[in-house]
Amino acid sequence: MKISTKGRYGLTIMIELAKHMGDGPISLKTIATDNNLSEHYLEQLIAPLRNASLVKSVRGAYGGYMLAKDPTEITAGDIIRVLEGPITPVEGIEDEEPAKQALWMRIRDAVKDVLDTTTLDDLQKHGDDDSQEPYMFYI
Repeated sequence: MKISTKGRYGLTIMIELAKHMGDGPISLKTIATDNNLSEHYLEQLIAPLRNASLVKSVRGAYGGYMLAKDPTEITAGDIIRVLEGPITPVEGIEDEEPAKQALWMRIRDAVKDVLDTTTLDDLQKHGDDDSQEPYMFYI
């Protein structure tokens, strides 16, 4: 499974919103500028995140976006599934011979486990402390 820019930039949006939790709404322009990303592209990604009730929008001069839930309640898997679709390393697993099917299912389950046990809170805290060891995933 390859995570596209949709998933990567979607995680960036959500991590930025988690970092600013409690500060009020943050504009996509601010997120785009701070991360050197296209504001237009982020606008395309925010709609599915809003529709999935992961973010909420605030209108007005001081409007923008905020997380709809606490960062401890949103996982990387929630975000990736909204933007990328189901997590699967290979299409048509059910058509594979049993040995290959078992391998693909183990890989899928390992990736799901990492994504579903990593919260936005974990990700946003990780960047705050330079003394931490790099976040390492074992599959």
